[in-house]
This record gives sequence, structure tokens and C-alpha cells, in this order.
Amino acid sequence: MKFIKIISLLIMIQTLAACGIQSIPKAKLDMEGAFAEITNQYKRRADLIPNLVNTVKGYASHEKETLEGVVNARAKATATTIDPSKATPQQIMAYQKAQGQLSQALGKLMMISERYPDLKASTNFLELQASLEGTENRIGVARNRYIQAITRFNGLITILPTKWTNDFYFKYQPAAQFTVDASEQVDKAPEVKF
Repeated sequence: MKFIKIISLLIMIQTLAACGIQSIPKAKLDMEGAFAEITNQYKRRADLIPNLVNTVKGYASHEKETLEGVVNARAKATATTIDPSKATPQQIMAYQKAQGQLSQALGKLMMISERYPDLKASTNFLELQASLEGTENRIGVARNRYIQAITRFNGLITILPTKWTNDFYFKYQPAAQFTVDASEQVDKAPEVKF
């Protein structure tokens, strides 16, 4: 009788521990895929920037400092790469910082268009600006999806009974959350001085 209770208890523990045997790896893959989408959207933005800079150069050749700032920020942002499956919080912060600097530089570049009415009326500029705005929206959506994927993954590996499965089979650590660095002052618009 005691043997049957022990077997029943072991079966019950194994059944509870099996919760998450598929959902934890799937959540990890979803999280990595969501991060890849963020990288994809950043790449799209980086590909648009040379066209935007060249268009603005034609109209605002004396805005060399701002244009160089955009080019340098783009170079930093594209040089910073990260493997989402092995990302540390410091790597994610460095990646986010480089992308944030590029966003700020682009904001300054877009504000220059206010000074040049011919530039604002240029079809090429308007098309590039619309593409860039669309890309920024896509980046926002991709970030939200990544944040949700991290939250789901971290929940699965830290909340019972799937925590037991993780502790027994996978031993994954919680993923670092994608956050905005407070020093970037994202609540303030970039300031352009002439």
C-alpha cells in the first residue's frame, strides 16, 4: 500500500513537472524571434538613413554637424550587435543606447526640415520621411511584442508548476527586460539650435 502511494506521488509530481515541457522552449523561441524582429526594423531604418541624409544634404549643405551626427549614430547603431539567446542585461542596455542615440539624431535631422520649405516640399524627402516614420512605428510594435514575449517566458520559468519543469529540465534564467535608459530623456523632444 505504501509503495502504491509513493508511485502515485511520483506520477503526480512528474505530471506537474511536465507542465511547460513544450511551452517553455516555445516561449524562449518566441522571445528570440521577437528580438530578431526588432533587429530587422532597426536594419530597415539604418538602410533608409543614407537616402534621407543625401536628400537633406542637397538642401541643407551647411547643416554638416547634424548630418555627420546622424551618420555617426547610424554607424554606432549598426556596429552594435547582440545574440538574443546569450544576451546579458549590459549588452541589451548597450544595444538600446546605440539605437536611442540614432533616434535622437534622426529627430534633429527631421527638425531641420522645418527650416527649409523646399526640402519639406520635395517628393523624395516626403517619401523618405513617411518611410522613416513607418519604420519608427514598426520598431515600437516590435519592442512591445518583445517585451510581451519576455514577460511570458519569465512567467513560465518563475511561476509554479512550470517553474519546476524549468528547474528540473531546462534551468533557464529569467531574460533581461527591454527598457528605455532614463538618461536618454525620451520624454523630451530633441532640441535643434542654429
